[in-house]
Amino acid sequence: MMKRISNLLCIFFCLSTINSVYAQDSLLDNHPIYDYVNVQLKNSDTIPDYNTKKEKLKVTGTIYLSDGTTPASDVILFIEQADENGNFDLREENDKRYVHHSAQVKTDADGKYTFYTFVPGNDRRYNQPQQIFPVIKEPSKKAYEINTFLFDEDPLLSKRCKKKIKKQNNVARILQPKEVDGILVAQRDIILNP
Repeated sequence: MMKRISNLLCIFFCLSTINSVYAQDSLLDNHPIYDYVNVQLKNSDTIPDYNTKKEKLKVTGTIYLSDGTTPASDVILFIEQADENGNFDLREENDKRYVHHSAQVKTDADGKYTFYTFVPGNDRRYNQPQQIFPVIKEPSKKAYEINTFLFDEDPLLSKRCKKKIKKQNNVARILQPKEVDGILVAQRDIILNP
């Protein structure tokens, strides 16, 4: 009897995992990144309201193919984030909802990209750290999410969490901004999925 219950639970969890993967794929099928596939994008973009924010941030880096050394050109990188208070400014245009604080770039021949943005606030309702949410769209492939960009000085990013990220060999996702000429600057290189 216990074995049968255990098997049923295992099947249930497998099916629910498959359903959540399909749900995520269908959500990404309608992602705003597709609005920019045929638009002439540059390798640099600025988040709306950038000039009015106190903690201005420049995030720059290189996107590499899955080998980790070959620069990936013509890759669209879309980001969205909360405002400095941790709230998402949702708007609607042409029957589409979108996050106001978003931007998109297309890597150049050297795989380089740059965003001018600001440090987002913590989402205190859900006790979430400061995050920038990225989505990648490679040529001739479907869009997919990558790990969020986190911030080293975020009080909600505990030592335990940092250890876990380091153990996963994913420490690059933690931005360590340094002030340069009155603006915070951070580097975030990305290696594409195989």
